[in-house]
Amino acid sequence: MIGERQIQEILAQYKKHGWNLRRVLLSSPIEENLALSLFGQTEIVFSKVDALWFSRAAFAEREAWELRRLSEAPFALIEVFEADDEEDAREDARQEMETRMLELASKPGQRRGTLDI
Repeated sequence: MIGERQIQEILAQYKKHGWNLRRVLLSSPIEENLALSLFGQTEIVFSKVDALWFSRAAFAEREAWELRRLSEAPFALIEVFEADDEEDAREDARQEMETRMLELASKPGQRRGTLDI
C-alpha cells in the first residue's frame, strides 16, 4: 500500500525530470484518508483508479502525458500528442488510458494501489 510519503517522493521524482502534475485521480476511499493539499491547486477528479496525470514537452513540439498509478510498484502508461491534436481527441485518449489502467489493475494477480496512512 502507498502512503503520503511515497506520493511526495513520486511527485518530487517527476518534477526533477521536468514533468508537471496536471490532474489527480482518486477513489473515494483514498480521498477520505489523504490530505488533498498534497496536490496543491491541481485538479482532482474522483475516479475508480488512483493515479496521477503528468505532462511535459516532448521531441518535435509534441507533448507527452503519463498516467502513473498510485501504487508502490511503479506502473505507468504514456501517450505522446502532436502539437496540432485537438483537445477533444486528447481527452478521449486520456480517458481510454484511464480505462486501460483500471482494467490492468483489476486483473487477477494485480494489486490495486491503495493508501496505507
